Amino acid sequence: MQKKQSEWKWQWEKIYDTNQWLFTEWIYPTKLKDFKGKTALDCGCGGGQHLNFIAPYCKQGVGIELNTYSVARKNTKHNKNIKIIKGDIAEIKLKQKFDFIYSIGVLHHTDNPTKSFNNIKKMVKKGGKLIVWVYSYEGNFWNRTLIEFFKKHFFLKINKKLLWIISNIINALMYIPIYTIYLLPLRFLPFYEYFENWRRLSFKRNNQTN
Repeated sequence: MQKKQSEWKWQWEKIYDTNQWLFTEWIYPTKLKDFKGKTALDCGCGGGQHLNFIAPYCKQGVGIELNTYSVARKNTKHNKNIKIIKGDIAEIKLKQKFDFIYSIGVLHHTDNPTKSFNNIKKMVKKGGKLIVWVYSYEGNFWNRTLIEFFKKHFFLKINKKLLWIISNIINALMYIPIYTIYLLPLRFLPFYEYFENWRRLSFKRNNQTN
């Protein structure tokens, strides 16, 4: 089993993502109405927000979560058709098969993404659908070469309260160009479309992205 990472629990206890439009973009061309009367499995359900999005439509929604089980359970307890299971998506075995299985922004954080993917796909019903959204290699040069270095060697080692303060400062500084230069019709600028979506999110949600 993968080692638990307390950082995820700390993060999802501070932030609850209400941006349903983001989820619908990540699962496109699947639509929320496609979950009507279906069973769905959320692999790495985080704070449980995606399960709450599909709850009004699906017959049953099940979330698997290793790090933030208690957070997801608390956030989804008002939906009787939603169930949270504590487990590792690379190892867990479920007897039930599902009409929909999705994993949003999770596989690339696992110790073995290939093993995790091969395991969850076994639980899709014949004729069902498996939806996976992961970080792209293309367009993430600075993240791969610079930001990840600082995360591993600095940010993961400092006090979380200090980390939150630093993140707030970085976030605030980024708002300066995003709400000035990037408001101009200069679509050739790098990350132009990304920052259009940035402006649709709250300051706190963008802080999580940092």
